Amino acid sequence: MRKKPLAIIASCVLLALTTACGVRGESKPKPKSAAGKTIVTFSIRESNPFYQVVEKKFEAKYPDIDLEIQAYKQAGEKSKPGAHAQYIKTMNTEVLAGKGADVIEMSSLPVDKYVNKKLLVNLSDLMEKDKSLNKSDLQMNVLDARKINGGLYTMPYSFSLSVFVGDGDILNHANVDDKSWSWQQFGNISKNLIEQTGKGDKRYAIANQPPDYTLQEFVVDSYKDLVDSTNQKANFDSALFVDMLQQVKRMYDDGIMTSEPAEHGKQLFHSMRIVSPEEFIGSYMLYNNPKLLHKPHAEGQSGGPRIFTADELGIKSSSKVKDEAWTFISFLLSEEVQSLQERHGFSLLTSLNDKKLNEIQDQMKNGTYKFPEGKPVNVPIEAFAQFKQFTQEANNYAAWDAKVTNIVYEETVAFFAGQKSAEDVAKLIQNRVTTLLNE
Repeated sequence: MRKKPLAIIASCVLLALTTACGVRGESKPKPKSAAGKTIVTFSIRESNPFYQVVEKKFEAKYPDIDLEIQAYKQAGEKSKPGAHAQYIKTMNTEVLAGKGADVIEMSSLPVDKYVNKKLLVNLSDLMEKDKSLNKSDLQMNVLDARKINGGLYTMPYSFSLSVFVGDGDILNHANVDDKSWSWQQFGNISKNLIEQTGKGDKRYAIANQPPDYTLQEFVVDSYKDLVDSTNQKANFDSALFVDMLQQVKRMYDDGIMTSEPAEHGKQLFHSMRIVSPEEFIGSYMLYNNPKLLHKPHAEGQSGGPRIFTADELGIKSSSKVKDEAWTFISFLLSEEVQSLQERHGFSLLTSLNDKKLNEIQDQMKNGTYKFPEGKPVNVPIEAFAQFKQFTQEANNYAAWDAKVTNIVYEETVAFFAGQKSAEDVAKLIQNRVTTLLNE
């Protein structure tokens, strides 16, 4: 057999390498509409007026991009039984397969799992490169609280706060360091205050709240210690959780808390979810002299105000239009969108939150800001300053799976009814949660 000349072999090898490199280096074409616009798909669970307004404004500002919103459920459409669970299952299947929309509403989805599998884009990198964002005005305390392994993989467009409000007239006689107090300390302080008021003036720390609801607070505070989502391990059969159960039951047995309603003014504290600057004023409907407090927390946990976020949006790693997808998410952070009446919650722009509070303060000065029944409101200047500080230092975010907390609720009913021990209930929850995590 004749040997091929080395020059011919070398040419063939070079051609093959060049062709292969050309295939590997070739970028996938971006999807285009019939009008030649770059298509960005956006998947949401339910259509709403906010996204409808945003879509029109976004496409007007960026005429080369066609934003296609894919809503699993249309606004006003009646939910079918099990629809939410089916949505989560469908979206989870798509994300894990690298399919589906470019931008995805991540609410209720296992974001930690996606991050570990590198299925989502690190938005921190895109934020750094984006010169259009005024990063000094962003509520970075909220965004930093959402980071996973040092990176931001989902972006909210608003947030709300969970705080405590106490009766300031009574708390003036107590030494409360609410920035560091634990639930154990909260129970001891409340017990002392209740004893000081005397039996003829029965008060409660918190009323009209069942023990299972209080336990949910404990579980959410310590969720990362009870559930290791990354390694799919549960820790409910631990002394940590058993102590939680016993501590909650003890507060109800001792009359510190009650499931029954209490007369107005007989409750020392209220747990409040503040979803807008205006709702901060609502605390003055509870007490003549309300005192804004950090919520108690589990031992070793942060006592900062807890953050709740609106829809969290992520960009799929396999998207062909990552830059355009980020342009959309960045648009949500613009003053134009953050100022929309259809957007609910606190803004992610500090300047807009301060502006709203300053407007309320000015209206109070001239007597035009009143409660719904017409009663004028008088909030001290220092209270406004304190609340602004709360919005800036809020950094306590706990992501939890509602399926897990539902299991805790179902199994602890027997414990609070005195039918099962804390240890037995903890083992049942451990088994059920472990099965859930391994599904």
